[in-house]
Amino acid sequence: MLCSTRILARLPCESRSSRCALSSRRVRSRLQGRMLAPHTMHDPTPTPPVPSSFRELGLPPTVVANLDALGYTVPTPIQAASLPAALSGRDVMAQAKTGSGKTAAFGLSLLAQLHTEFRGTQALVLCGGAPIRPQLASMEHGAHVVVGTPGRVLDHLRRGSLSLESLRSLVLDEADRMLDMGFRDDMVQVADACPWGRQTLLYSATWPEDVEVLGRKFLRDPVIVKLAEQHAPAKLRQLWYRIEEGERFEAAGKLLEHHRPSRALAFCNTKESCRSLLEALRARSVTALALHGDLDQKERDQVLVQFANRSVSVLVATDVAARGLDIEQLEAVLNVEVSPDAETHVHRVGRTGRVDQEGLALNLVGPRENFRVERIEALQGHACEWRPLTELKRAGAPPLPPMATLMILGGRKEKIRAGDILGALTAAGGVNGKQVGKIDINDHAAYVAVERSVAQAALERLRNAGIKGKSVKVHRL
Repeated sequence: MLCSTRILARLPCESRSSRCALSSRRVRSRLQGRMLAPHTMHDPTPTPPVPSSFRELGLPPTVVANLDALGYTVPTPIQAASLPAALSGRDVMAQAKTGSGKTAAFGLSLLAQLHTEFRGTQALVLCGGAPIRPQLASMEHGAHVVVGTPGRVLDHLRRGSLSLESLRSLVLDEADRMLDMGFRDDMVQVADACPWGRQTLLYSATWPEDVEVLGRKFLRDPVIVKLAEQHAPAKLRQLWYRIEEGERFEAAGKLLEHHRPSRALAFCNTKESCRSLLEALRARSVTALALHGDLDQKERDQVLVQFANRSVSVLVATDVAARGLDIEQLEAVLNVEVSPDAETHVHRVGRTGRVDQEGLALNLVGPRENFRVERIEALQGHACEWRPLTELKRAGAPPLPPMATLMILGGRKEKIRAGDILGALTAAGGVNGKQVGKIDINDHAAYVAVERSVAQAALERLRNAGIKGKSVKVHRL
């Protein structure tokens, strides 16, 4: 995946009002003027008290105002601990559990330091594909922030479609996962192509030795922030069930029928297992979709939109496909196969029980997976809670998702806005506005969630009345 973003409207940086255009020479001179210490690592920074608001962290007023408008008022511990150093221009190496707010931590720092009147690429975020042609077209228009896999960024550098001469910040997001996926050599090549005087921010959910080695190589005198807390057992309950290998997918269905979570994320170790589980769940009338590496970007987007919109009950995924997935109010995680890596298990279950919510992690263990459980127990520091598979009772038919998702063929390029869609649905004789959920708009398509009970009426209304007086093609996903 590689996406280029000109971040202007939602969270503008303080320098936007300036009328003085910065030349690339001035930007480069600022970078080259930074005097950086040799590569050294110090003890982790103690976790500071969480400030009562983002204003206390030194963010520009325009950024704070937009955060307030979006309903984000209090920073998380990782944001409180890492943002001041990042805003001051220091390199930062930070660790915190999944769902702790790491992405917003580095994202707010990048936004606050952007010079939007200058068109050059000022920030590069390496994380973990999308077709190359739309990316090339996007890059031709210039971008302030570029996000992509190390391999795809290298491809653009070789094509000459991406220049890093004015780069101010390099971010290594989910560094542990990129290393697990074999991106180390590509990361080194990309970093070597960046200006020497850049700021480097490294964020990771885990802190294995290879992540620390990576930090020593790329970061100069970084501020070290370690928030290695795990979910409290009272907040995240994990239940473990022993199974025979041949009953794995049937047992997964029984778990869902017994606990009946409204939304669950089910992990498998391979694409083949994902397909088998999806088939087994659908045979039990569970509304489920799968997310794996064989999907193209359009298919992946549609799967994620439906799950985020609460129009699908279960998302089946591999670890690689689910990397970076952030779903609010996820009731349960189901580990259909135990991860070979204990830290990956912690990463998986960390997607439920976020913030102040309670979470449930259900784990199936086959005869050959006991040694993996021992590693997880050692990492978590407590024994697993085992339950008999015979206690599982069918509590009723699987719950239907509360919402349905409609796809409209037309997006930002056709100047369709969320307000246009909402207005078309709720105009005289239409559906109640309270029955309309999340609206997502990309360049050429829009997705709107509506309550399942009015899905057909909403579909017919859009087909018959159109949007802004123009007919549109729309169908239910």
